[in-house]
Amino acid sequence: MTETPSTPAPAASSIADPGPLGLAAFALTTFLLSAKNAGWTDGTDAWLGYAFAYGGLVQLLAGMWEFRNRNVFGATAFSTYGGFWIGLGLYVQLVAPTAAKVGGANAESLIQNDLGWILLAFAIFNTYMLLWSTQVNAAVFGVFLTLEVTEIVLFIGNLSHSTGTVKLGGWIGVLTALVAWYTSAAGVTNGMPGKLSLPVGSPLGGRAAPAEPVMD
Repeated sequence: MTETPSTPAPAASSIADPGPLGLAAFALTTFLLSAKNAGWTDGTDAWLGYAFAYGGLVQLLAGMWEFRNRNVFGATAFSTYGGFWIGLGLYVQLVAPTAAKVGGANAESLIQNDLGWILLAFAIFNTYMLLWSTQVNAAVFGVFLTLEVTEIVLFIGNLSHSTGTVKLGGWIGVLTALVAWYTSAAGVTNGMPGKLSLPVGSPLGGRAAPAEPVMD
């Protein structure tokens, strides 16, 4: 009698889950910029260096590692927002200073207009990622939901030149950072041996949750 060969089990990933790192990088940089938008800080642009190094480079690397994990959602999300932070940093450093030469007294208005359109573009991207996040878990959905509201409020505030609306966007951005930090913490502890774990909730879209309860 000939035995039917069994189907081999899928190989386990050879790298650790990069999701918690990407979420932590996103959370910290978002927190710093949001605190400035909310009017909490008295300094200059503390978020700028971290937009390049942590929210930018580290989050981009997390996205590349997600490609290695064959995780299209995490790869797309982390790579895009890593690029967002690097691009925003480059805009502030290289493009915004030219506004004074072009617009003179209207320089700030020109910069706000630019930022409004940038945030609108990322809100469009974030809308479909918000929909697909329902297939991951409730914590990840919470990150994209609060981020969606943040981007919408900020692009409205910048395009309408409303300082109060931008400050509101800063407050919501701080909430976004806190939700992302929680989801990152859950990914760290749930990926470690031991009894301590943090709940992330079930997928809202009715599909089974992925093995790693983070932005995967």
